Amino acid sequence: MTKEIIIAPSILAADFARLGEEIVAIDAAGADWIHCDVMDGHFVPNISFGADVIKAVRPVTSKIFDVHLMIAPTDSYLEAFAKAGADVITVHAEAGPHLDRSLQAIRALGKKAGISLCPATPESAIEYLLDRLDLVLVMTVNPGFGGQSFLESQLEKISRIRSMIGDRPIRLEVDGGITRDNAAAVAAAGADTLVAGSAVFRGKSSADYAGNIAAIRIAAEAGRVPKLQDNSAQPMRVGEAALIR
Repeated sequence: MTKEIIIAPSILAADFARLGEEIVAIDAAGADWIHCDVMDGHFVPNISFGADVIKAVRPVTSKIFDVHLMIAPTDSYLEAFAKAGADVITVHAEAGPHLDRSLQAIRALGKKAGISLCPATPESAIEYLLDRLDLVLVMTVNPGFGGQSFLESQLEKISRIRSMIGDRPIRLEVDGGITRDNAAAVAAAGADTLVAGSAVFRGKSSADYAGNIAAIRIAAEAGRVPKLQDNSAQPMRVGEAALIR
């Protein structure tokens, strides 16, 4: 069964001076999940926020907190993020030598477990871990900064991972440069969960955010049409959705 499209705005693009208000605004605007990009200045060349910030804003919404750990090492911090209110905890395949152990630890904390792959990391990295996963996150930019351009080279990887997942109850998430212009191609390749930062937080009000979220969702749903009609189709290229009527 095809999973519904999930839109997960990344609060990395929010106004941090009023972060709680921004989360309330995207909640009201139709966000399905709240995506939290945690960066350590070591694994990636930027520092964002940690477990204390997540704990502080957790009470303002009941939506799923989708916590993406761009940190290394990860295992010693998993409990802190679980206690802070994370619902899904995703670690990077490149961040540690014992991924199976990390996934077991996340699930032992009662949380959903995910693995993220950087653009240069092949899908084979998760081949023997699929039965421990609730989510696979494909990075379509090199992690570390918001506002980067989408890497179209990742569409084929998304498609291959969709085939690997098969009927397993695993969400296939994509993060990096997602906009209304490429959401169709991403969904056509097999993604069902889309992270968007700058494309959502464009404007100043919840109404603006609602329009942005709706546009991405509509594009993603439209992109699924050819994929559902012909499972042998090649991944749609960015911009091809405009040809679908």
